[in-house]
Amino acid sequence: MKRMLIGALLALIAITLAEESTPALATDPVLVGAGDISTCANTNDSDTELLLDSIAGTVFTLGDNAYETGSTTEYNSCYEPTWGQHKVRTKPSPGNHEYYTTSPSPAAGYYGYFGAAAGDPSKGYYSYDAGAWHVIVINTNDSCNIISCAAGSAQEQWLRADLAANRTTCTLAYWHHPRFSSSSVHGSQAYMQPIWQALYDFGADVVLSGHTHNYERFAKQTPAGVADPVRGIREFVVGTGGRSHYAIIPTPIANSEVQNDDTYGVLKLSLHASSYDWEFVPVAGGAFTDTGSDTCFAGPHEVGGLTELATGAGQRSFELAWFVAAAGLVVVVAVSLLMARRRTG
Repeated sequence: MKRMLIGALLALIAITLAEESTPALATDPVLVGAGDISTCANTNDSDTELLLDSIAGTVFTLGDNAYETGSTTEYNSCYEPTWGQHKVRTKPSPGNHEYYTTSPSPAAGYYGYFGAAAGDPSKGYYSYDAGAWHVIVINTNDSCNIISCAAGSAQEQWLRADLAANRTTCTLAYWHHPRFSSSSVHGSQAYMQPIWQALYDFGADVVLSGHTHNYERFAKQTPAGVADPVRGIREFVVGTGGRSHYAIIPTPIANSEVQNDDTYGVLKLSLHASSYDWEFVPVAGGAFTDTGSDTCFAGPHEVGGLTELATGAGQRSFELAWFVAAAGLVVVVAVSLLMARRRTG
């Protein structure tokens, strides 16, 4: 009897450990891109596209991909000859300029050009996996006035459901309008706070945005802009695709760590199982760059008032500890019953 219980316990522990020992990816995935990209009025987008030629991985766009209205003509004439050369590996997001095309349907040029890669045209938000990471694309359209980003909206509810269904250690999201920005034009967009709140509640790690035509990196912070080095979300604003530059205000806002307003380029993110590296890659002749690394948040987080563990190694370790304790209790009870039977036998 005891041998059977111990054997079952060891077998179940072996199964759990086998699930824990997920083989490492041969090559960690890379995301690379920017926002505010193409116009036929200059050739800056050609310069940033040249950077993509030498960087493998998934290309992201942070909206305002084709100026001025994201029309079919502008996508075919301005975007296609440059960033469009990487269309097959692009996971796009739209900006307000895409939604300046209203006929025959909102953002028809954008959805017509990217097709299924842009998601359902009536929604424009979707998600995908990149290695061990879960990646979410939010649609902020025309300042969220067409497709809402508010708490309780269809998009915000979808986001929470998607996060609940994809409990990964590392999560990244991107869209056009930044929650936080030190730009002299546009600046911070408070209406994005509900989206940040959902991501924060589920322990997300990184947010990418464009809209302000500059580069800025923030320290980890809460949806309200309070520094939170443990479980906060790090935001990168990468409006450096080529359209133009907006000046950074003389005194950047709280938690802003790095700013640049005179260099076009792309952000490269190398996504590891529980960490990531970033590198801002400037166009030829550009002197500014920004590099660094950070780990993903894998501790407990709040969902609906309940504290849960993020999935990944932390969650599996918790499950293993719980299982060992439960199985140990079974063994103790069984042994106690056997001893009691022998004493009364």
